[in-house]
Amino acid sequence: MGQPITVTVRAGSRADVRFFDTNRSLTGMAIEVYKDAESAAGERPPDVLARRLLALGATKVTVYSNVVTVEAPAEAWSELEPKAVHTIQHLFEFYGDDAGWSFEARGVEPQASKVQ
Repeated sequence: MGQPITVTVRAGSRADVRFFDTNRSLTGMAIEVYKDAESAAGERPPDVLARRLLALGATKVTVYSNVVTVEAPAEAWSELEPKAVHTIQHLFEFYGDDAGWSFEARGVEPQASKVQ
């Protein structure tokens, strides 16, 4: 099992934008932009993450290095933000060819974070 990603959220200057800063890079030097599930059809980590965020209600996802920029209707953020944080935190929870990229694919419940 991989380590969860640490995520910090910043509001954008527009009410429909949030920046999710992570403690690890999710892309190389390219800026990855996703406007729909079709554009997120690959299996690289930013593709998988974008597909998941779009399914939650995001209208656009941009991933560059360790920053995930998400656009969604301003009124959706109270519900969407905690879901987006959870989705990003657990992107690398499972890995390998048989891992499936999610708790659901592995048939297990997520474990609560342990404070040490």
